[in-house]
Amino acid sequence: MAWLRIVHETRYRYLTPVVFGPHRLVLRPREGHDLRVEDLRLEISPAFELEWSRDVFGNSIATAHLLEPAEELRIRSEVVLRQTLPLTNRGPRPMQPIPYPLIFPALELPVAAVYQASTFPEDVAEVKKWLGEQLGGEPEGDAHQLIQRIGRLVHRGIRYQRREDKGVQTPQQTIAQGTGSCRDLSTLLLEALRGLGFPARFASGYLDCTASEAGRAATHAWAEAYLPRMGWLGYDPTLGEFTSGKHVVTGVSHHPRGVMPITGTFAGTPEQYRDMQVTVQTQRLEEWPPLSEASGS
Repeated sequence: MAWLRIVHETRYRYLTPVVFGPHRLVLRPREGHDLRVEDLRLEISPAFELEWSRDVFGNSIATAHLLEPAEELRIRSEVVLRQTLPLTNRGPRPMQPIPYPLIFPALELPVAAVYQASTFPEDVAEVKKWLGEQLGGEPEGDAHQLIQRIGRLVHRGIRYQRREDKGVQTPQQTIAQGTGSCRDLSTLLLEALRGLGFPARFASGYLDCTASEAGRAATHAWAEAYLPRMGWLGYDPTLGEFTSGKHVVTGVSHHPRGVMPITGTFAGTPEQYRDMQVTVQTQRLEEWPPLSEASGS
């Protein structure tokens, strides 16, 4: 059993007070057999009202209604997690090889088809061309190994470069530029997997690493593919490895845009916008104290 504390703070600054529209927050980690949210605190300024819901993907969504104009919007999330079964305990491979091409049970086919459909249909030909050049032939054999192979191709072929711009590059842009953020690499992997018939989805969340321990990190992203009998399997193309207990998912979606950590609007002109600052800090705990004690307040 392990305890992990995550502090995620975002600040939007403006030159003059602005009126805010509703802001959609995808910040609460997804719980499961391997992870449980033990405590959560959400601080927002200016004054706000908050409502929670679950979207079609099962993500916990908080909608913040800001009640006052302000020159700064500050959103701070602090959460303590209990990790009961690290994913690495599963082993590097499934018990039995899963053959490729994939064959899905009839009950799963309608849902699998949704996640097999491309999010960037105009880029399908370019992604398949790039993938064919990288693979050097038609893939076959073990599906688990094929996911790893495709993930490594993205990791080795596209150089990671942190971007502050909103949104993601299209797969075609990432291939042409040869660089991209974690979201760009994950989007390319997402479309490459779908091009081979894998149901795949985009995952957003946190990575417990050296940068996050020092409080210098931002949110992270990767892709997940679905395998019959095995379920959803995450691969991080930025690191070039399968996901593990250091990856914490806050949201999954068929489209990268569906799990942006924070999305919202303000009434005003673009010239009023000053900047945005984001920090993520993680801390491993020997035991679980209340958040007020963990934060030293």
